[in-house]
Amino acid sequence: MQVKTSGVVLHALKYTDSSSIITVYTRQFGRISYMVHGMNKKKSLCPAAFIQPLSLVEIDVYHTPGKNIQRLKEIRMEHPFTGIPYDPIKNSLALFLSEVLFRTLRQSEPDESLYLFLENSILQLDCSETGIANFHLIFLLRLTRYLGFEPNQDEVPSNYFDLMNGVFLKEKPVHAHFTLPDVSVDFIRVLNADYSTMHNLAFTRARRANLLQSIVTYYQLHIPDFHGLHSLEVLHSLFDD
Repeated sequence: MQVKTSGVVLHALKYTDSSSIITVYTRQFGRISYMVHGMNKKKSLCPAAFIQPLSLVEIDVYHTPGKNIQRLKEIRMEHPFTGIPYDPIKNSLALFLSEVLFRTLRQSEPDESLYLFLENSILQLDCSETGIANFHLIFLLRLTRYLGFEPNQDEVPSNYFDLMNGVFLKEKPVHAHFTLPDVSVDFIRVLNADYSTMHNLAFTRARRANLLQSIVTYYQLHIPDFHGLHSLEVLHSLFDD
């Protein structure tokens, strides 16, 4: 059946000289892969600019339930960006977050609240002028709510964050996967912030890097095969003190 839906572009893989497989988190079907032909033609139905990381698109597709790779008929930009493609920091953040989403959103079931969170977050990234250095930290911790391992703050204030069990503790857990008090405080600060207040979070480069690494470790402990993020080192090099 032919269907129209909105989506977030997560990944593009060159398949042949003239075709690619793009992975999109769609509003109607969840995560779906599509074969796109004629990528290099002047009048291509899918220009390369439309499949950049986190592009918000509207697509016409031929959807066959149960098929691994679906067929895409047409693609359009639903929300043309004014900031992400032209700002090196925003562009690097989009690349990093699209890689995270590609590795975490593996199921094909749709989730309306998750889709709206992604759409709103991407639009916030595109238009934000201040606090960009903290955007990905807030995004990653907010995303845990939809992935099923949101940190529990019942014992805040506490000295340690138990990365295995997702809880704050006053005493060290008996295993090795926990954050020390300074990182735990930063965890709580980010958990209680949002995109409108992210400019108020002042971190040194070292503290931001330590916090990001702890969040990535948290993901690794809760999502199988979540490792080897290629864009992580680029992100570590972006922000000065």
